[in-house]
Amino acid sequence: MFRRIAGALLMITLALPVLGQSANLERHLTIGDRPDFNGVWQAMNNANWNLEAHSATPLDAFWQLGAIAAVPAGPSMLKGGGKIPYLPDALAQRDANQADWPAADPEAKCYMLGVPRVTYHNMPFQIFADDAGDILMSYPFAAANRIIYMSNHAEAPIDSWMGRSNGSWDGDVLVVETTGQNGASWFDRAGNFATNKLKVTERFSLLGPNHIWYEATMEDPDTFSQPWTIAMPLYRHVDESAQLLEHKCVPFADKLLYQNLLETN
Repeated sequence: MFRRIAGALLMITLALPVLGQSANLERHLTIGDRPDFNGVWQAMNNANWNLEAHSATPLDAFWQLGAIAAVPAGPSMLKGGGKIPYLPDALAQRDANQADWPAADPEAKCYMLGVPRVTYHNMPFQIFADDAGDILMSYPFAAANRIIYMSNHAEAPIDSWMGRSNGSWDGDVLVVETTGQNGASWFDRAGNFATNKLKVTERFSLLGPNHIWYEATMEDPDTFSQPWTIAMPLYRHVDESAQLLEHKCVPFADKLLYQNLLETN
């Protein structure tokens, strides 16, 4: 009898830390009755180089950097794989964009990256949210940010780099529709693009305390033959000192933007 009681007490003692961890996990996953997306997040892939599958290739124009100057390989980020379904004229424009990289890339000019590129850029971003009200997403590159309007849904008054984002809940999934972008941003460094007719529908699904499953569907009848979707995980920065660091890139782009004004000797 004593052995059975002692064994039961031991099992309860061992279970207490697990029960405590479960409670902490539950508190971390929710805020009020909604998923808790607060934190610093980052995509860990090469989507910013090219959303389509690509091999590692050299950047011959920057040969002085040796192996540092190379495009890293990456799989297709399109849901189900494959290629972006461009219309013929749009595909030709994409190829022209590729030929003019990096000078033509809005990223090189320190312009705001637009949606969805700002999400999978190589720098982290931060989400600020509570269980009621709007959601803020902040990005270090070009000091960009966007408000996810959860109740005041409206059309964008004018086109802009980041457009207007209206949010809603589909169960525990945060759904964000963004329109009103100016059509001047690219999806990646490979020149993939859309016009100002683009509508982006994002879905943020919390998989656990440190992972978000992210999907974004692109619709643009002037550029694509049909809607297409990208999908990838986003990872939480778990270190206690996780924070966004400023990347005020405007001075870095001056020579590129104003090279015709520079004095020549």
